[in-house]
Amino acid sequence: MSKEKQTKTQPAGDLDLSVYREKATEHPPLDDLSKLASADQKVLLMTGVDPTGKERSGSFFQKDHSVIHCRTAFDGAEIMSATAAREKYHGLTEYWWKAVPVDKDVYTRRADEHQEHGYYIRSLPGANVHYPLQACLYITEDKLAQDVHNIIIAEEGSNLNIITGCATAPGVRSGLHVGISEFFVKKGSTVSFTMIHNWAEEMAVRPRSAVIVEEGGTFISNYICLVPARDLQMYPVATLKGKGAIATFNSVLLARAGSLMDVGSRIILQAEGCRGEVISRAVSTGGTIIARGHLVGEHPGIKAHLECKGLLLSDKGRIHAIPELEGKTADLEMSHEAAVGKIAQEEVEYLMARGLSEQEATALIIKGFLSLEIVGLPAGIKRELGRMIEETDTEAM
Repeated sequence: MSKEKQTKTQPAGDLDLSVYREKATEHPPLDDLSKLASADQKVLLMTGVDPTGKERSGSFFQKDHSVIHCRTAFDGAEIMSATAAREKYHGLTEYWWKAVPVDKDVYTRRADEHQEHGYYIRSLPGANVHYPLQACLYITEDKLAQDVHNIIIAEEGSNLNIITGCATAPGVRSGLHVGISEFFVKKGSTVSFTMIHNWAEEMAVRPRSAVIVEEGGTFISNYICLVPARDLQMYPVATLKGKGAIATFNSVLLARAGSLMDVGSRIILQAEGCRGEVISRAVSTGGTIIARGHLVGEHPGIKAHLECKGLLLSDKGRIHAIPELEGKTADLEMSHEAAVGKIAQEEVEYLMARGLSEQEATALIIKGFLSLEIVGLPAGIKRELGRMIEETDTEAM
């Protein structure tokens, strides 16, 4: 991308894309993720991806610009690279850039020009993908740009469970990840999508996601980022087009010193009986969090709620909660709740009166605040997240 083009399209104060490398080493295929180096396997586990594939319906692994592993063990689902899917399904013209506008911003245009694979996941009509499909987008080279385009389709009456991990290898400090994700939730289907970010401290991350939900469909998004990320910006949009469609966005954010997280969700409710919910838990130990939420009611009888709670553990940290409600018709019900503050001293004293030390009491409060219940998250990943939260308790002390 030329310097001139960046000047015209790039927002003031945003990223200098010229500092990132466009070319990556080509990596050979790998038939078994458990053959990865132990350090890489540890990173994958921290992002919810199990290298053994145990209790998984399929796995996708992209290393830099190379798809090195792609396999499904369930007849009711497909998983492959987006490039292979476009070759197989005549360009995916029904879905490609149909939920996310290609000209939305400099990053969508970049992904269109520089796309390096990404994944295609589809559940067949009526299929119940009980064990999750897992996908990992992994960067192993410093200062590398990785631009991917993902397509997720739940056909009519199906149930699709996905866990994705985005991460950098040990030793990588910086890079750029641009991820376009387009979701299509067909009539009566359900998608549970959990994303865990485990980036290096100097990473710049620009996901651009959108969801289209048809009649009776349900979309559940769980987003977790508990590790440092220098610059994260994401604002997924769900459009509920069909009667009785539902969308829920849950996010758990931890911003350490030097991190900037601009994260939010928008739900547009366009049909009778639609329901929407945006819930976020944000903790700053020195970084900046901008927690956004926007509910748009366009049809009578819809119901939606937005909730953002922030906890400041350092005077150097910042949390900005920006809730928006937009009603475009009468007879709708939308609400929001936003609160930012520090740990209440009376809560600490209450727990200390029951035998806990001040440090134990504070740690318990933080753990309870961050432990947002996530639907469908396997027990092993819950244990790993618990460990990460305990590390946060130690940092807060």
